Formats: sequence, structure tokens, C-alpha cells
Amino acid sequence: MLLKLEVLEAIRRGEITLQFRRWTRPTVRSGGTLKTKLGTLRIGRIDELSPDDVSETDARRAGFSGIPEFRRWLDTMKQGPLFQRIEVSFEGDDK
Repeated sequence: MLLKLEVLEAIRRGEITLQFRRWTRPTVRSGGTLKTKLGTLRIGRIDELSPDDVSETDARRAGFSGIPEFRRWLDTMKQGPLFQRIEVSFEGDDK
């Protein structure tokens, strides 16, 4: 799962706690970790859902200003049969 630096920094600060992905095969697992350039992320609960089921609260937890901004972002993403809501948190620096 690739994340932009500004998203990683917001996760580290606790401002972003969710990510959404559309893919053919998941690349992270619930309970696992993900090493990034800023440190290790903890992967929490992963739920498969429809993009139509994303709430205003979920959109904000993912760093969007609301559903309209989430929809604009979603329109730029590649198509895939799986759409997942992924809980993320910063576990620590890798130093």
C-alpha cells in the first residue's frame, strides 16, 4: 500500500486513521504492519464495502473534507473488484 508523505505525516500525528483502497488483491492484512519511509504503521480492522457506504465521518477520518472530496479522489483511482476501508495508526519510528 503506497502512501504519500503528507498522508504518512498525518497518520503519525493521529489526524488520519483510515485509508480506502480499491484493488484486485489486498496488499495488507488486519493485525499486520507496514514499513514506510517515516516508520511502521499498524494495520487494524479491514472491511470490504461499497464506496456508497462511506460515511461523512469515515471520509473525514481518511483526511478528506467530506464526501464530495472523497468522491473526487475515488474517481481518480484505478478500478478493482475490492473496495476496502482500512484502519491505520502509527506504531513508531524504525530507528
